[in-house]
Amino acid sequence: MSGSILPLGGLPLGGDTPWLGGLVTARAICLLAPNPSPMTLDGTNTWILAEPDSGSVFVVDPGPDDLDHLGSIVAATAGRRVAQILLTHGHSDHSDGARRLADLTGAPVAALDPMYRYGSEGLQGGMILDVDGLVVEIIATPGHTADSLSFHLVADGAVLTGDTVLGRGSTLVVPPDGRLGDYLESLVRIGALIESTGSSWILPGHGPALADPLAAVAGYLAHRHSRLEQVRGALRAGAVTADEIVAMVYADTPLQLWPAARMSVTAQLDYLHETN
Repeated sequence: MSGSILPLGGLPLGGDTPWLGGLVTARAICLLAPNPSPMTLDGTNTWILAEPDSGSVFVVDPGPDDLDHLGSIVAATAGRRVAQILLTHGHSDHSDGARRLADLTGAPVAALDPMYRYGSEGLQGGMILDVDGLVVEIIATPGHTADSLSFHLVADGAVLTGDTVLGRGSTLVVPPDGRLGDYLESLVRIGALIESTGSSWILPGHGPALADPLAAVAGYLAHRHSRLEQVRGALRAGAVTADEIVAMVYADTPLQLWPAARMSVTAQLDYLHETN
């Protein structure tokens, strides 16, 4: 389970213009995987990170095990060494192609969860990676999943957020692997990093890059707290089950999205139970 599911209203996100990927910052280029869907938006963003004119690169989130897409990654890195394949988290739309790309390039796969590592000791928050002068700081951002990480591309003032912040819409938090309390703390952590470093980009796992990262994070936090207040209101009004809350809180949401909304409500109820 991954990606965008519920609209966020008037947040300063990427709008409805189709996202095609491409060069975003001096050190980050996006190759868009051919797996568009309501859950993955335009498709999974595979990010190639490198110092200009460097002979080594990082590849972030190879995406699905799609030979054409993996071939595009290999072609885009031709003549350069893939130092590591980095995973923001283990959801299949981000990680399924990692093992095959490792076989194609000889690069290890690094992730927080040992299940997704291949020839690598793994990643954890606080680590600093450096390849040919390209510095990437690993940020622990659990919530969407327990193993979610974000990557701070220091020289470009950019934060690769995986599914923690998307280019448009809202991300799914599904218990027990996802926890709303952790997710809210991760959003605060990302916002504090952006503010303290003056970062100017969010490079998400799906959807367009965001050039106003502080506003995006603030909008995400406001949206989550607004939803929590709506759930509290539904409970005060007599709703008992998650389905009853969905019918009240998500009445304007298309019916086909109600199953996803129910999962979100479950996470919200768990959070309210934990914090009351």
